Amino acid sequence: MSTQRHGLSIGLERTNEVILLNLKVLGKLTHDDYTKIIPMLDAAVEGIEHPYINVFVDASELEGWELRAAWDDLKLGMKHGNEFARIAIYGNKKWQDYAAKVGSWFISGDIKYFEEMEQAQKWLQEEKQKLW
Repeated sequence: MSTQRHGLSIGLERTNEVILLNLKVLGKLTHDDYTKIIPMLDAAVEGIEHPYINVFVDASELEGWELRAAWDDLKLGMKHGNEFARIAIYGNKKWQDYAAKVGSWFISGDIKYFEEMEQAQKWLQEEKQKLW
């Protein structure tokens, strides 16, 4: 019998029109994960005329997406794509770098892959300071 690890930590911070979404994923992202992420993000941007969303994803223990979750991710990008300013993906697998490049096709902001957490956070902080 094999053990499958799964977990999702979500942090959401809003300052004026700038939203910072922090995600840490263990195992595979599931459709159930998106049923939690999407309503939180929708509520955070509600009432903001021009929201700027920065995202930090700790994908160091991400193993991929379930098929339905990949579809959810695409829909999220289509719905909020113009609102994303920067998405920093911290990981340790080459396919995560490719996923970041593919994701950039669906949003107007910048997506960048990092192998060092500090560099990813610094890159997001630069954008945050620019927006304030």
